[in-house]
Amino acid sequence: MKASIPESGEHPEAESAQAQGLRRLEESYVDICARRAVEAELDARVRARAEQNYESYLNELRRQLLTEGEAGCENARTFHKLSQLEKLEQRTLQINAMKLLRPAAPEEIIGQDAAMQSLVARLSSPYPQHIILYGPPGVGKTSTARLALAIAASRPGSLFAPDAPFVEVDGSSLRFDPREGSNPLLGSVHDPIYQGATRELAVEGIPEPKPGLVTEAHGGVLFIDEIGELDPHLQNQLLKVMEDKRVHLDSSYFDPSNERIPQYIKKIFTDGLPADFLLIGATTRERGSISPAFRSRCAEVWFEALPPQAIRRILTISARKLKMKPEPAAVEQILAYCCDGRSANKVLLDACALALLEQEQPRLPVKVSAAHVQKALQSSRIHPPMPRRDHGRPCAGRICGLGVSGQQGNIIEIEALAFPMPKGQGSLRFNEAAGSMARDSVFNAGTALRCLNGIDPADYDLHINITGGGQVDGPSAGLAIYLALYSAITGIPLRQDVAVSGEISIRGELRPVGGINQKIAAARQARLAAVLLPVDNLSEMPPESPDLPIIAAADTTACWEYMTAPA
Repeated sequence: MKASIPESGEHPEAESAQAQGLRRLEESYVDICARRAVEAELDARVRARAEQNYESYLNELRRQLLTEGEAGCENARTFHKLSQLEKLEQRTLQINAMKLLRPAAPEEIIGQDAAMQSLVARLSSPYPQHIILYGPPGVGKTSTARLALAIAASRPGSLFAPDAPFVEVDGSSLRFDPREGSNPLLGSVHDPIYQGATRELAVEGIPEPKPGLVTEAHGGVLFIDEIGELDPHLQNQLLKVMEDKRVHLDSSYFDPSNERIPQYIKKIFTDGLPADFLLIGATTRERGSISPAFRSRCAEVWFEALPPQAIRRILTISARKLKMKPEPAAVEQILAYCCDGRSANKVLLDACALALLEQEQPRLPVKVSAAHVQKALQSSRIHPPMPRRDHGRPCAGRICGLGVSGQQGNIIEIEALAFPMPKGQGSLRFNEAAGSMARDSVFNAGTALRCLNGIDPADYDLHINITGGGQVDGPSAGLAIYLALYSAITGIPLRQDVAVSGEISIRGELRPVGGINQKIAAARQARLAAVLLPVDNLSEMPPESPDLPIIAAADTTACWEYMTAPA
């Protein structure tokens, strides 16, 4: 048998395989061509974009090369400035004297035992409150607060850690300007364009938050001295932070979807900054001058004016620290001119400097005499805040009243003269510079004379004067004016060694007054023999001391009898 060769149209399977191979080859060629076309187009776009931004890329590369240099911005001139600064750091004037004299232990807080106990109790409580401290300057408010925190932190179960921060700031120096965006108390945000964030953040257009003092005091105490001087707008912001215990910051530059923002910045803008602190504000102003919103959220603690024996103990401690030996006469002279610890220490330091100046070779301990103190007082132009009165003999129409200016008590000398006139033709003269409250007290006293004693002031020419022309900001001079008028009209002399304070109504009723502790301190400073006060103030009176008896009177009759009785 012969084998036959098939013709071309007789094998469809072979033809199909060839066609499929051609089609696959054709598809691969098309894919390669398309890929090359896309790559060519992409390369062209990349070259176009690179050419378009070539200058900016080049400038950025130059900047990076400059900042990455080993020496950076340092040069011979900057190294010279650094050496000058290091020389200045090595120069010192020893320790600051006032810092040395600052109380460093609870036993060095003199005359404020009740305030110290109250502060420690409030800070040690499981439910501590914000606190406002009232008191005259230089009596130890700041030092007491700092030591009270240390004592409270050392007690078992205290909410404060042993290293709890005590952040101290002066309220009169804290200012907020929304145009600048700077807020040192609460914190602020430095925008990358206007406020100048750090370079790394500014390049990325990221705002930089800056924590404030409230965050620095987190877990501790924020002490604001002279809190009454704090800006009202800042006060409102602080109240909000005290309630929320967090500070919430915001910026129009913050984009939460930006993945290049550091996590800590995202957390600050999202959750806020922690600010769980205890506020202690101190002021020398009166209670009514502090914002009611602050007072309603704070416990209140009063610091007393220092009696002479307390200032004497402060001087003893200071003299020991300064290695000096003041003479007893020098100490007494300081007590006559100073009614707080800070001013007494300043005079003692000046007198010590003068004593050392007289020595050819200054050495310690140095003896300080009364002459040195007198020179220090004269050079500083210091005048006694409460001149010691010459009690003298009883006098008609003259009396010592008591007042309060800020947190400081003072003596008000009132004198009156009465000249009989035909019935109903008299007149009244009064120095209006003393203020409208004193004027009202004069009219109340005149009406009380008619009501209680049957004396018509219109039958006399009356002249009432408050010596010194000082302002009388309250009705507490009413009793003194009444007694002075009654004495001037009747000619019966009044004791000059007793100071009185009390409000009098038009019916002659004796009413209580404020500022008892400050007034008693002023009478003690003036070396008066006694103080006469309304009986309704009995609960506010401090324990009676041998050097200054305190007399509580129930009515004007009892006051008159005591003031006209022989000493």
